[in-house]
Amino acid sequence: MKNIKIYQYIAAFQALIAMLGSLYFSEILHFIPCSLCWYQRICMYPLVALISVGIIFKDKNFYKYVLPLSIIGWGISLYHNLLYFNILPETVTGKCLIGVSCTFRYVTFFGFVTIPLLSFLAFTVINICMGISVKLQKSSVEQI
Repeated sequence: MKNIKIYQYIAAFQALIAMLGSLYFSEILHFIPCSLCWYQRICMYPLVALISVGIIFKDKNFYKYVLPLSIIGWGISLYHNLLYFNILPETVTGKCLIGVSCTFRYVTFFGFVTIPLLSFLAFTVINICMGISVKLQKSSVEQI
């Protein structure tokens, strides 16, 4: 049962770090988020509360609330990265309609880690942790 909690805590911590990171980029560094960044934020920010409340109240089914948002956010971030790294041309998929272009590069860490990639990795970590948590939970119920 302890192993399940570890993955839930990792997911909660990842969601919190992603939220604080995005707020740092926009509110401290004054980077203007693109349309796809806003959609990813819409999926990420509630995850902090949903995962935390699920852990606090020991809700065994909170993954049912977390995974849909996290998977949708992951899909949006995957699409964003495909645009960002020119795998999908912006002319084919349509341009971002509001604000800065979805392919505008604010920062690049280590030559390849970008803000959209950070978002993609955050959603990936949350999805994996919640998936492992569900699998461990189901296997512990089957052993009883």
